[in-house]
Amino acid sequence: MLDADAFDLRHYISRNPQSTAVWIALVGLILFGVLRYDNFGGAYNITSFLNYNSMFIVISVGMCFVIMTGGIDLSVGSVAAFTSVIAAYLSPYGIEVALPAAVLAGVGFGVINAISIILLRIPPFIATLGTMLGAKGGALVISGAQTIAVDWGSNFTKMGMEKALDILPWSIVVVGVVVIALWIVLEKTSIGRTVLAIGGSADASTLMGLKVNRATAFVYLISGGCAGLAGVILASGFGAGQPLEGIGWELSAIASVVVGGTLLTGGLGSVPATVAGALLLGLVFNILNFENGRGTISFSAYWQMVIRGGFLFVVILFQAKVMSGRRTREPSS
Repeated sequence: MLDADAFDLRHYISRNPQSTAVWIALVGLILFGVLRYDNFGGAYNITSFLNYNSMFIVISVGMCFVIMTGGIDLSVGSVAAFTSVIAAYLSPYGIEVALPAAVLAGVGFGVINAISIILLRIPPFIATLGTMLGAKGGALVISGAQTIAVDWGSNFTKMGMEKALDILPWSIVVVGVVVIALWIVLEKTSIGRTVLAIGGSADASTLMGLKVNRATAFVYLISGGCAGLAGVILASGFGAGQPLEGIGWELSAIASVVVGGTLLTGGLGSVPATVAGALLLGLVFNILNFENGRGTISFSAYWQMVIRGGFLFVVILFQAKVMSGRRTREPSS
C-alpha cells in the first residue's frame, strides 16, 4: 500500500510539475516570512492577509473553470465592482439579502457572457470585454461615480470585518466552502469532466455526445457568481460599494490560475493549485510590505503590477516549454 501511494505521488509530480512547484514555493515563502519577520506569523497578519485575499481566491477559482475550457473572462473585476455597489445599496436589509442578490447579479453577467459565446458565437475575449465595459459603466451610473456607504446598523459588515468563532474571518470561511464545493464538482461530477474535455477539444467533446454548451454556460455562470461574491466581500470589508475598484483584478485572477498550473489553452487545471497560486501572489506582496517596513527596500504599490506581470511571463514560458517537451515525447510513446 505504501509503495502504491509513493508511486501515485511520483506520478502526480511528474505529470503536474507546475502545480507541485506552486505548493513548494508557497511553503517556502511562508517559512521565509516566519523566520525573517517578527509579526509575520501573528494572528493579525494572518487574518488580515486571508480576509483581503479571499476576494482574489474566489474570482481566481471562477476564472480557473473558464480557462479550463479554453475560454477567458475579462469581466470579473468590473462585475465585482458592480456587485459591491449593489450589495452596499441592499446592506440595510442585512447580509442575508445583500449576499444572494449581489451573487445573482454576478450570475446575470455570466448569463450574458454565456449567451454571447454559445448562441451568438462571439469569441470569449470579445464577449467578456463587452461585459467588462458594461459592468464598469453600470457601476458608475448607479453609484453616480461615488462610493456607496453601507448601513453600519445591519449585520452586513459581519462578513468582511468579523471572525467565525473568533478564529477565521467570515469571508475566508464562506470562500472556503465555495472553493471546496467547486473542487468536488470538478473532480467528482460529469460536468467537471466535460469542462476538462472541452479544453482538450470542443469538437471532439461534441462528437462524443458530451453536453458542451451546458458545461460552457456553467463555467461562465460560476465565474460571474464568484465575482459577485468577491463584490460582497469588498463592500463588507471596506464599508462601502466601490465602483472604481476591480481594475486589473481579471489579470490577477488569470495570473493566479496560470501560476497554479492551469493551461491557458484549456484541458488541464486544478482548483487547489489555483488557490495556492492566489495565495502565493498575495504572499509576495505581503512580504514586500514587511520589507518596506524594515526599510530594506522601498517599493510603491505600482510595483505589484510589475511583479505580477513578471510572474505571469515566467510561468507562461515554463508552460510553453513543458508543452513543447510533451509534444516531442508523444511520437515515441
